[in-house]
Order: sequence, then C-alpha cells, then structure tokens
Amino acid sequence: MNQDKIIVHIDRDLEDLIPVFLDNRVKDIENLKSAVTVNDYDKLRSIGHNLKGVGGGYGFAMITDLGADIEAAAKVNDIKTINELINSLADYLERVEIVYQ
Repeated sequence: MNQDKIIVHIDRDLEDLIPVFLDNRVKDIENLKSAVTVNDYDKLRSIGHNLKGVGGGYGFAMITDLGADIEAAAKVNDIKTINELINSLADYLERVEIVYQ
C-alpha cells in the first residue's frame, strides 16, 4: 500500500481528544475484524454507521466516507468489500498525520 503520510488539519482545541478518538478507531478495526469472522452483518453495519457519524465532527472526512461504505456493504452482506474497506481504514489510520492549527 501507499506509505505517503495523509495530512489532516485539526483545530487545536481538539488536541486533547484526538489520541483517544484515534485509539477508539483502532478498536473499531478490531471489532470489525471480529464481526467479519462470524458474519455479524448487524454489528458491521452498526460500527460503519458509527464511523460515518463521528469522523467528520473531528475533521476526518475519510473515516466518515469509509464508515458509510462499510455500512452500505454490510446491508447487502458484501463481505469482500467490507474486508477491503477495513484494510483501507487501517491503512488510513497508519498513515494519518495530524497538524493542529
């Protein structure tokens, strides 16, 4: 995968919240992977819906987009796409670099 950093500009007022926010997204990846192993599409849809809701509020539009895509794929039981999206989310979180303004 591409190893270039993804720069995200975040309001300095959110600086204390961002590490916890990002840690929770890593936990979401673990939960998504667990749900995939048992074909729990309701859980996949729920986590995707949550990601869709929280990403933009913190300035992470990509998390919102990936969450929406995970939610949509879970609604049609598309496990292949869900796995690709989980990998994309993990890649994004590894590459994201925060610049506080």
